[in-house]
Amino acid sequence: MRKKLGILISGRGSNMAALVEAAKAADCPYEVALVASDKPAAEGLAWAAEQGVATFAQSPKGMPKAEYEAKIDAALHEAGVEAIALAGYMRLLTDDFVARWRGRIVNIHPSLLPKYKGLDTHARAIAAGDSHGGASVHIVTEELDAGEVLGQAEVAILPGDTVESLAQRVLKEEHRLYPRVVAEFLCR
Repeated sequence: MRKKLGILISGRGSNMAALVEAAKAADCPYEVALVASDKPAAEGLAWAAEQGVATFAQSPKGMPKAEYEAKIDAALHEAGVEAIALAGYMRLLTDDFVARWRGRIVNIHPSLLPKYKGLDTHARAIAAGDSHGGASVHIVTEELDAGEVLGQAEVAILPGDTVESLAQRVLKEEHRLYPRVVAEFLCR
């Protein structure tokens, strides 16, 4: 029986799309049961709907964070979601939400954790003179970008790289890394 995955996005959802495409394979251990967003106009929602994936959107504007998260949580449970993948979801989850889904939320982060938690990861790697940037998939905990790292992909930082050029190459690796690691995670 394939596990039901929920994906949270805030924008175009390119990593979400990679997960949805991977789920089409007969041997994939998961199916995408719901794509949810904090931005009702997120491009990724329209793409997911075109693929036949159920979607949910709720703007958090004007409501307490706990109320907003309760609506997302209810939608995930209603869809039968067993695990969550964050794919460009740009809101910090509360400790209560993380506790309710403990050990069942993964995230893809554009750095080689534990380096460069948070934002501006590519700029920080370039400024530090690092030879490589990359991406990490980790379990979400209450501490920002601090959960167990499940997989990584390294990308060389080339002479003359800009934040944009490095980000493009890292994103290509993310699209390969995330579906593989999510499948492994759900099988363990």
